[in-house]
Amino acid sequence: MKHLLVVVALGLSLISLNSFATPSYKVTVNGMVCSFCAQGIEKKMKALSETKGVYVELKNHLVVVEAKEGSNISQEVIKKIIKDAGYEVKSIEVSEHSIEHIKSGMDK
Repeated sequence: MKHLLVVVALGLSLISLNSFATPSYKVTVNGMVCSFCAQGIEKKMKALSETKGVYVELKNHLVVVEAKEGSNISQEVIKKIIKDAGYEVKSIEVSEHSIEHIKSGMDK
């Protein structure tokens, strides 16, 4: 019985740790083809108070926005910023991994 309680307690603690994970948003953007495009989007995303960091990869038309700990960024806000900058959001994927993890290619 004690073993069962320990297993349940460990499981609940892991669930609570995962619920506080800081999300990253992997955004595929149509029309982003040059470094000037990337800089504009990066600047606008970094201006959000909830943003911890931004990574832009032109080759794959990818923008990764990482939220600050304890924060979330609305996908609608991300879409609006990119649309207002003149680009189209093709998809948004929420990832539990940091920008560094995604940049290293381990998030595939």
